[in-house]
Amino acid sequence: MARVLITGGAGFLGSHLCDKFLAEGDKVICIDNFITGSPDNIAHMFGNKNFKFIQHDVTNYIYVDGKVDYILHFASPASPIDYLKLPIQTLKVGSLGTHKTLGLALAKKSRYLLASTSETYGDPAIHPQPETYWGNVNPVGFRGVYDEAKRFAEAMTMAYHRFHNVDTRIVRIFNTYGPRMRLMDGRAIPAFITQALGNKPVTVFGDGSQTRSVCYVDDLVDGIYRLLMSNEIEPVNIGNPDELTMLGLAKEIIELTNSKSKIIFKKLPEDDPKVRQPDISKAKRILKWKPKVNRKEGLKATIEDFKNRLHIK
Repeated sequence: MARVLITGGAGFLGSHLCDKFLAEGDKVICIDNFITGSPDNIAHMFGNKNFKFIQHDVTNYIYVDGKVDYILHFASPASPIDYLKLPIQTLKVGSLGTHKTLGLALAKKSRYLLASTSETYGDPAIHPQPETYWGNVNPVGFRGVYDEAKRFAEAMTMAYHRFHNVDTRIVRIFNTYGPRMRLMDGRAIPAFITQALGNKPVTVFGDGSQTRSVCYVDDLVDGIYRLLMSNEIEPVNIGNPDELTMLGLAKEIIELTNSKSKIIFKKLPEDDPKVRQPDISKAKRILKWKPKVNRKEGLKATIEDFKNRLHIK
């Protein structure tokens, strides 16, 4: 039985990771300050004797008693609307939060996994994006607070590995979806689903030709777990290379929800990536991982979750 600490554990991804480790029979310490996470995501775990919750801001000193085998740093706002509302907090959790959690890993001799992002590639000039690509990021744009925080977090993680011999892992996460996403998250899939379920206009930015590659949360969690248990130190992309346009995704969700919604177009936000597709050759080779969940099935499960939370029959 391992003892696992997950920061941002009450968030969308963090809560699914808590479920994964509990299912593996491990003890889980979940840390969250509820800036973007929700108690609803972890409420079902409170009866589990192997689950412990600590409400705390990880940009401050972290105290945990006893051994900690694994630390997964998933605390961070992660949506464009968050970057506008919480720019300083986003920068602080990527810098100070990473520093504090790496310090804890050093003290506890824990294996450490950093949740990085495909946003480190910015608006990519190389397509699809391999881990060797250094990115095309605007450091002073409004998205820069997230992109640069994650790039800095990667640099600090590698510094702790090289200088302090901390056993580190870095996952670059591509667009993920599934149950427990915030209803008003601001990202494409939650926005499209809530609009379509309400029979309201579905908002597509630009002409909808920009692409994303969306990965169901169960596949992502499996990839992260495999990476944590591997010996790979360098960053690894985890995502689904099944690329589609935003317009195509909007149409698909309208069809799956049997919605009467019409599509409307709005101006493309600043620095919005035109394309996004992971090169997962490394994950396939090293982790023996590839996504398994069909997009239509994954979207159906996500829509059902949204219906339940919106009390739609």
